[in-house]
Order: sequence, then structure tokens, then C-alpha cells
Amino acid sequence: MAYINFNPKDNFNTKLYTGTGATQSITGVNFEPDLVWIKNRQNTYNHHLFDVIRGVEKEIRSDSTDAETTISGTLTSFDSDGFTLGSAGNTNFNGNNHVSWNWKANGAGVSNTDGSITSTVSANTDTGFSIVTYTGNGSDGATIGHGLSRKPKFVMTKNLTTGGYDWLGHGYPTFDSSIFATSYNSLQINDVYGLHSHGSVANTIGDSVITTNDAYFQNNENGARHIMYCFSETKGFSSIHFYRGNGNNSGPFCYTGFKPAFVLIKNMSDNDDGWLIIDSTRSVYNQTYNYLTAQSAGTEGGTDFPIDFYSNGFKIRGSDISYNQSGYAYFYMAFAEEPLVGSNGVPATAR
Repeated sequence: MAYINFNPKDNFNTKLYTGTGATQSITGVNFEPDLVWIKNRQNTYNHHLFDVIRGVEKEIRSDSTDAETTISGTLTSFDSDGFTLGSAGNTNFNGNNHVSWNWKANGAGVSNTDGSITSTVSANTDTGFSIVTYTGNGSDGATIGHGLSRKPKFVMTKNLTTGGYDWLGHGYPTFDSSIFATSYNSLQINDVYGLHSHGSVANTIGDSVITTNDAYFQNNENGARHIMYCFSETKGFSSIHFYRGNGNNSGPFCYTGFKPAFVLIKNMSDNDDGWLIIDSTRSVYNQTYNYLTAQSAGTEGGTDFPIDFYSNGFKIRGSDISYNQSGYAYFYMAFAEEPLVGSNGVPATAR
């Protein structure tokens, strides 16, 4: 069986830490991260996302339509084995438990002229993850290079300059025609809405470029800066797909080909359910319980959405509508803790 030629933990890792309210370096990430997503687990503080292209102390929030904000004393540097925090309570509240999810791209970024709009791209072509920034031109059908040389299966887009615009999540070919009836169907990362028609999604995702639609200016406002986080599926590292719920406590099994470290789940068929984030670092043993929701500043939840993580995928262990209503469609994106078969040919064991 083929296997990836890199350690997943050198490209994605979850790191827990306790806030001090003073400058501290968070180490043990295993690499210098290019995207750091931080959430306070005990207080109702926003999710904070930082990336190497936009720079330190510049945050955007998955649970908000706010524009990019510069906050002194948040994430102050990207380091060789993690990152450094200042004293800001947003990301370093004294005595509170925090979680950070960390992805490796490819450093500060380079100019990309594949599209009609020149973008700045930091791309990890091994894992299929890229960070893309660009300035919109307001033109319908503008194209933006994503740097991955293969179609991303999920793209998260946010207008950085103008507040009030949604995060948009668009997939290709993650969602089949029975779910994504038109190219304009999308998900909102910052809200609970299910799949819906939205006039400003990336309406074509290609091997080298993403084509935008300028309606409502959410992803191509003239003169406004935008960010895209692009995820291609990579065997042994990431799995991006959907499943159908069965409505019972022995729910669907999702084959990923690896032991998951992180799973993001969204109900696409209902307008009341959030983006569940479950990882194997906050919950070490099956059943995995602890969850946060990407669209909410709420504190960490407990036993509502149990999941089992196995060496080759994950299994839903509850019947809540948020992740297992009979017949409903659910999007998921998972990243590996370890592949099903490692470089020594030995299968990973079930948790």
C-alpha cells in the first residue's frame, strides 16, 4: 500500500496551552506554522486566525463578519517550533486553557500570476494547503492563482478590508450535483446556515486558478484585500468529503485512510447547526467528546457529539441533528495524526 513520504505532524498539529497574561512562547508544534487558529476553551472569546502572509498581530475571526483587525500583543511571531504570544487576553488569557490548530504552508509567500489578478501565495504542494491573498478588481469572472497545481476540494474566503461580509466555504468536487445543484451554492463559515445559494462564491475551482463572481463584492470587491485558505485532498494526510446521516447512535463510518487528529463537520441540510471541531488532543480517548464550533465564540462543549477515532477514519456515535440526522448531508474535513500505513509498513493502531 502506498503511503505519504512525510510525517503528518510536521504539517498539521494541535497544540494546547494555558494563558499567562504575559509574553510566552508556545513550543512543541514540530514546525514553523504558517496558519495558526486559536480559541480560548473556557471563555467566550472569538476564534483568532493568523497567517504568515498577512503578518503578526493581524487577526480574522471565523465566528465574525468583521474585517481584519490588528491587535497588539496577540500572536507576535511565527517560530521554528511554534509561535510567540504577547499579553493580549484575546489569545493569552491568564489561567485559561487554549487550543491552537497549526498548518504549514511555505513561508511568507510569493507572487502568483496564473490568474487575471496577481495573488500572493504560500503553498505546501505536498499536503495540498495554500494561503492566498489578493486585491479585488470588482470584475465578474476574475481568476486568482492558488499555487497547488491541483483542484482544491474546499476553499474558505474572507474579505479583509470591508466588515459585514461572510466567510464563504465552497467545494469542488467534494459535493456532488445532488447537493451542490449550482456553482453558486456555498456554506458560511461564520454562521449556522446550511448549503444555500450565494451569489458571490468562487464559482469555478481549477487546477491552477479560482474564478470569482463579484456579486455583493464578498470575494472580489474592487480595491479590497481578500484571503483564501485552499485545501486539496492528500492521501494519508487529509480527507475532504461528505456523508449521509442515519439517525441512530451507531452512526456512519467515514473512511479517511488515516487516524484523524482533527475533524470539522457541518450539517449542509439544515440552517440551525454549527461547525463542529473535534480533535484527538483535547480528547485523547474514545469516545471523543470535547468540541468547539467555528461560527461561535462559545466555550468548549462536552458530551453532545461523541465520535470514535480509528486508525482508518472516524465513526459518529450519536444521533443529534447537528451531525447525524437520517438522510441529511454533512460536510467534513479531516487531517491526520498518522497515516494508516507508515513508512515502515506497519499499520497504525486504533485508538
